[in-house]
Amino acid sequence: MDIITKYFPHLTATQQRQLTALDDLYRDWNAKINVISRKDIDNLYEHHVLHSLAIAKAVTFRPGAHVLDFGTGGGFPGIPLAILFPETQFKLIDGTGKKIRVCQEVSKAIGLQNVVAEHLRGEDEKGKYDFVVSRAVMPVDKLLKIIRKNISREQHHALPNGLLCLKGGDLHEELRGVEKIAEVTDLSTWFDEPWFAEEKKLVYIPL
Repeated sequence: MDIITKYFPHLTATQQRQLTALDDLYRDWNAKINVISRKDIDNLYEHHVLHSLAIAKAVTFRPGAHVLDFGTGGGFPGIPLAILFPETQFKLIDGTGKKIRVCQEVSKAIGLQNVVAEHLRGEDEKGKYDFVVSRAVMPVDKLLKIIRKNISREQHHALPNGLLCLKGGDLHEELRGVEKIAEVTDLSTWFDEPWFAEEKKLVYIPL
């Protein structure tokens, strides 16, 4: 948890309790359903929770805003973001029902009131959202084709509505056609741990 408070020092007691509880919860669920690489569970806070919260360095979600976590897996980035922004509404979707059950149970266990998790393919999601967030689900160009329909035309943030996507590696091909509007930020801009310097990036594309 120290790595979280290092970068987010103004957490409430409730937020600290919820974040602290994630360790035992994900270890327990990971023993039943492999939602995080078994060799990576010891790096939960750095590689998964803090990685997810990089999105919060780019935008402060407003109360009443709606955010879709596309391909959430076991709840990343949606659950850490929902803890950080308790007055923002998050919908977490994934095509694997077992992973959605983990999201539902973890959210319930820590008392999150602003999360809905549903077993659903992105193509079938009909709702409108201020932002779609995701973490290395699929190539950006393919993701954009699916989620354009889900971006609301009503603007509530200084940052225009769009996609916020955590990615790694060379993104040249994935961003072909949107390179003029895409904003790519190295996560090492915000976090000084060596892992974040290994081509970890946040891609923002207004839609």
